[in-house]
Amino acid sequence: MYRRVVGAALSAAAILFAPSAACACSACGCTLNSDWGSQGLAASGGWRFDARFDFFDQDQLREGTNSVARRDLEIPNEREVQQSTINRNYAFSLDYSPNKDWGVNVTLPWYDRSHATIAEGDAQISTSHDQGIGDVRVIGRYSGFDAQRTTGLLFGLKLPTGNTNDAFRSGPQQGEIVDRGLQLGNGTTDLLLGVYQFGALADDWGYFGQAIVQQALNSHDSFKPGTGVNLNLGLRYTASETWVPQLQVNTRIEKREQGANADIDNSGATLVYLSPGVNWNLSRRLSAYAFVQAPIYQRVNGLQLEARWFGSLGLHYIF
Repeated sequence: MYRRVVGAALSAAAILFAPSAACACSACGCTLNSDWGSQGLAASGGWRFDARFDFFDQDQLREGTNSVARRDLEIPNEREVQQSTINRNYAFSLDYSPNKDWGVNVTLPWYDRSHATIAEGDAQISTSHDQGIGDVRVIGRYSGFDAQRTTGLLFGLKLPTGNTNDAFRSGPQQGEIVDRGLQLGNGTTDLLLGVYQFGALADDWGYFGQAIVQQALNSHDSFKPGTGVNLNLGLRYTASETWVPQLQVNTRIEKREQGANADIDNSGATLVYLSPGVNWNLSRRLSAYAFVQAPIYQRVNGLQLEARWFGSLGLHYIF
């Protein structure tokens, strides 16, 4: 029973990707690029703080590249028939750059997640609800390869700080542990490595690209998450000093889980999203941002839940 939670981390002016979410699983990384450095928006040193709220309701059952109508599935069924996973995620990030070449970001996620499903062989719905701290991320960056600092490296760790033993609260599965992909954390320490580049296409038009790999360094309770890769491309229009619209294409490729407690058959996916958004500069130090993320291609292994859209709101402050 694999219940991957894909988070939307959306921002034109946020700091280093913070979940969000989602891996798009409960303990993975976000699909949108919210990295100041790779967008070319962090030109000087100092402290920055970012607070973001993400909402997405995974209520669409999918298999392969198609949606699945629940009414066409017999109940009880030999497979789990998931109903929905509602996610209300918060991320708080503190970023410090001692100079233009180096920087470090610490992101603390807080999740509120409700899930409903009909387990294999059951006739009724079982539900769970958990909230609390997720897996903390610590990310360093270096951009001193040239005077323009348009290319950089990302390196860091995801730490196992989130809860991994949430249980169903009602239904036939009451008291049973919820699947690993739905926990607030996955229990593993993950290595994060990435590269980015940004530049100008023309007057008032800029671009950025980023690629990040997430690899678990260990397993926890007979579970190891699949290797994940995030690929992000973005375009922004900077003619206005107040409003900065942006459009991103975000791709996440995730391999299957491993271990006795993994749902190997129903894990792993390739997901592509189109993500329009805007950043609003409220003052010289404070900005707000809003993004919507919509899927344009989804291919999942087995039977999995996916969201029809994601929404994100945030505030960013430069000290």
